[in-house]
Amino acid sequence: MCGTCGCGSESKGPTILKPGEKEHEHSHNEHTHEHSHDGHHHHHDGHSHTHDHSHDHNHKVLKIEQDILQNNQVLAARNRGYFEAKKIFALNLVSSPGSGKTSILERTLADLKAEIPFYVIEGDQQTMNDANRIDALNIPVVQINTGKGCHLESDMVYNAVKKLEIKDNSILMIENVGNLVCPSMFDLGESKRVVIISTTEGEDKPIKYPDMFYTSNICIINKIDLLPYVNINVQKLKDYALKVNPNLQFFEVSATTGEGMEAWYNWLKDQSKILEAKA
Repeated sequence: MCGTCGCGSESKGPTILKPGEKEHEHSHNEHTHEHSHDGHHHHHDGHSHTHDHSHDHNHKVLKIEQDILQNNQVLAARNRGYFEAKKIFALNLVSSPGSGKTSILERTLADLKAEIPFYVIEGDQQTMNDANRIDALNIPVVQINTGKGCHLESDMVYNAVKKLEIKDNSILMIENVGNLVCPSMFDLGESKRVVIISTTEGEDKPIKYPDMFYTSNICIINKIDLLPYVNINVQKLKDYALKVNPNLQFFEVSATTGEGMEAWYNWLKDQSKILEAKA
């Protein structure tokens, strides 16, 4: 179990595979977290003694949490340095499940792959489903399955990037595990963090899950084609988000109809031009 967020991790660690690649028996991406127990009960010569070590336990849990986050931050800095050296623009796509991350990603790649070199890392607890969808577009992709883990970490991304063999002057899309809580704590070394929310989720999501919106640079509001059928005030959603993070940039889109996608595409093209200018 992760000392930071309480999620579990498979004893063999996450699996990182390309579509069609078979999993090896042993994983080289293992990371485990130690556990301690709250207390001990001893019985000596008819006398029962209970020692409460809750204070020590809480201290150890806090220390484990600090170590996990600090280690992740060190590895994230390594990723960021690598991306900057290779002129790779990395986007960390985060959202709750069902917001339409993969649909936005699919449509973006299909429409822009002739203009921009893309690479993709897919994060899910199980299955190769999303990676297979991206592979069908002839985009280089690897799938990270976290098992019982609820977020990607910088070491997972590092190992996935090694498998992808990303070329210079390209855009890397990292689709994180669907979760608005834990991924906010884990820097992956990305250039920008993109939080995606759909019109079906409610306008108060940014103030219910402020950490994710605070740590993001871009907010994509998806499923605007459903606005006639859902009770949501998009301006109020934006106002809530701006209370948390006044610097958020918004895109209102429909991955289904394509409405609003052009503005998102133009932003990505601008980032690609910046990469080319640095070359």
